[in-house]
Amino acid sequence: MKIAMGASKSSVLSEIQSLFLLKPTYKVCVSKQQVHCSVTSKVKRSIDILGSLLGLAIAAVVAVPVAVAMLLDNPGPLLYSQVRCSFKGRHFRMWKFRSMVVGAENLKHLVANQATGHIFKNENDPRITRVGRFLRSTSLDELPQFWNVLLGDMSLVGTRPPTPDEVAGYKDFHWQRLDVKPGLTGEWQVNGRSAVKDFDDIVQMDIDYQRKWSVFYDISLLCKTIWVVLNKNGAC
Repeated sequence: MKIAMGASKSSVLSEIQSLFLLKPTYKVCVSKQQVHCSVTSKVKRSIDILGSLLGLAIAAVVAVPVAVAMLLDNPGPLLYSQVRCSFKGRHFRMWKFRSMVVGAENLKHLVANQATGHIFKNENDPRITRVGRFLRSTSLDELPQFWNVLLGDMSLVGTRPPTPDEVAGYKDFHWQRLDVKPGLTGEWQVNGRSAVKDFDDIVQMDIDYQRKWSVFYDISLLCKTIWVVLNKNGAC
């Protein structure tokens, strides 16, 4: 490092420090940004609580026949949990009705990824059980996530909650999708779902959601979600 003649002590010190101190990561930078209004909205949170209580009541009723079907098809735990990332990358444990064989995570390397970027998708994933395929096509596997909504880790409407290994590879552009809470549904779920396999396209949808957000927009997406689920559009 060359030091110009007559340089002040402070400028020299600053240049030396820059050689040894790492610049703040994007994760640190986004944590200092202004919080998105959807995260602090009391109306949105109230809708989340009411919706999650209704959803948990439905999940309790559905759990019995699902448990029996699983026992006959592929014995194992009724529920499956996985660590996901919430607002600003915070970790939480997300719950679902199990749709894959026991130990499916250990078999993931044997399945080809049909998506592009930091997301994993395979329309004919051999790890999915017969009961699991039905649960996914009807979105019943996601009912236990109402517990995550009630706890505040998720919202009824938001972004798809990514896994920590996906987030580890994020670029600056991708981090913007975590400026809001993850949701049971959102832009991606109602506008393409499994048909959209390029991660950058999904991120753009998440950013568009943040730009267009309002309580009424959330309600419109919830209504569209019901239509998509009933018609089984884009499920896998």
